[in-house]
Amino acid sequence: MCFLPRYAAQVFAHAIGFDDAPFDHGWRGDVPVIGTVYARTTLHGVVSGRVRRDGRNSTAELARLVNQSPEHLQLILLQGIALAGFNVVDLRALHAGTGKPVLVVARRAPDLERIRSALLTRVPGGARKWALIEAAGPMEPCAGVFVQRAGLTLAQAEAALGTFTVTGRVPEPLRAAHLTARGVTQGHSRGGRV
Repeated sequence: MCFLPRYAAQVFAHAIGFDDAPFDHGWRGDVPVIGTVYARTTLHGVVSGRVRRDGRNSTAELARLVNQSPEHLQLILLQGIALAGFNVVDLRALHAGTGKPVLVVARRAPDLERIRSALLTRVPGGARKWALIEAAGPMEPCAGVFVQRAGLTLAQAEAALGTFTVTGRVPEPLRAAHLTARGVTQGHSRGGRV
């Protein structure tokens, strides 16, 4: 269930983009998550939190970070539907808990059968996480990337991508969150493909 009428004519100018930090393959603890707050293409702030590797707290942690951020935020951007491995975000619950539309961006369509197999055979609570991915709906091609969304139309998603994308195809809030998360945890970041 999306709350589309409230956003029917909205043009998004303020967004927050989230990405998780790199972590070792065998890591089982918390993973840093960085959010960057943007007004169009200008960075206005950075927030940070932590989510459990393959856990279930990503939705609550993102909602907490968004709800403590400036009230003028209009859009939440995610680079993929999961953080810290398979800590899957419930897009509808995040939308409902913040009152903000949520747009997931991916450079390419995911291999859903491979994800489903991994979740159902190797990840604790995998069936619940797979149900969240299915509930988010299929990824749709949009402005050179693939998106999932809650609380906004495909046309609004395309307009938002146009507003926030400067370099390449990934919106600036996601590029900055990715680079910041890598720089903070590894001591350096680099441009290139995000």
